[in-house]
Amino acid sequence: MAVSYDKLFHMMIDRKITNAQLKSRAKISANIITRLKNDEYISMESIEKICVAMNCGVDSILDFIAANENQETEVRDSVKK
Repeated sequence: MAVSYDKLFHMMIDRKITNAQLKSRAKISANIITRLKNDEYISMESIEKICVAMNCGVDSILDFIAANENQETEVRDSVKK
């Protein structure tokens, strides 16, 4: 299962927050920003820092992607709002 941070980047656009501003507000490294851009895994600690900085929940910044034999299908997590 893979992860997608598209929701985070859409939220950043909506709120007019740059990568540098997120890095500063969440106190995360430039490497974490790069990993986010590449949809790579990051630690729960980093996810928590981003959520606190953005004042949101985990389900607002990421989606899990399930891969099957033929294609990747987006799977929304089951957390109810």
